[in-house]
Amino acid sequence: MKNKDLKSLKNKRNEFVSKHILLFVIIGIGLILSLMSEHFLTVSNFINIARQISINFILAAGLTMVIITGGIDLSVGSIVALSGVVAGIYLNTGGNFIIAILLALLIGTICGFINGILVAKFKMASFIATLGMMSMARGLALVITEGSSITISNSNYTFIGGGYIFGIPMPVIVAAIIFIVVYLILNKTRLGRTFFAIGGNEEASRLSGIKVANKYLIVYSISGLLAGLASVVLTARLWAAPPIAGQGFELHAIAASVIGGASLMGGTGTILGTLYGAFIIGIIRNGLNLIGVASFWQQFVIGLIIILAVLFDRIRKNRMA
Repeated sequence: MKNKDLKSLKNKRNEFVSKHILLFVIIGIGLILSLMSEHFLTVSNFINIARQISINFILAAGLTMVIITGGIDLSVGSIVALSGVVAGIYLNTGGNFIIAILLALLIGTICGFINGILVAKFKMASFIATLGMMSMARGLALVITEGSSITISNSNYTFIGGGYIFGIPMPVIVAAIIFIVVYLILNKTRLGRTFFAIGGNEEASRLSGIKVANKYLIVYSISGLLAGLASVVLTARLWAAPPIAGQGFELHAIAASVIGGASLMGGTGTILGTLYGAFIIGIIRNGLNLIGVASFWQQFVIGLIIILAVLFDRIRKNRMA
């Protein structure tokens, strides 16, 4: 009986460590950076990190669901730009800030829905479909603005990016809400279970009665919707909607998902892991800034982390096989 209890306790401990290993990685990186910079381990810096990662996490939340289904979405950064400039132009006509937000969300959802149609109905590879949308959305943003940034001065709108509620930055509150919603979708709904099923085996899912095409439409629309939301947070924070906004955002969002344990082969991923991944990227970027490391080296480090995360995932799966 004692041996059984010890074995059960050991299994639970191993399961906990496996589930939260990235949390220990975050703590370890944080301790190292705190020794390298006296400004790192401060409340104001932690709030700054949380604010900085909010946009990346919102995008990564949508991308995690897409990746779980076995797809990829390279268009989210460009959708951020297009949604933002549409909202910015509307606000400059004296428009209501709520309608401006809804416009940004609508533009993002439409772009995502088009991605879904290309993948689901025309059987186009998600990489190609979203790569095309990435170019189209960016081009439209540049055409609409003629390459110029749109200034935003509506204080109700900018509150979303720069305001506080009980000392908590609004971007962090928005990201927290998205975490809860996506967690519930993936863990408590039939829709979430079908995403995992499709990513694990699309053909088996189809044969079991799952309407795979419809699920692709939904998941890419959600990804576009969250890109539209990220554009609201970003433009509200900048007080401007530049058509070049969001460049490279898709890579950081993919990185957060992959570092968090989402498999690019599909069928695996958690929103908690994605949050951990976003924090790892945010903490490293913040720490390297504090110690004066050039942005070029920051890109190198993040790329290296992505490669190591994928290698670790492959090694882990090979051991389990």
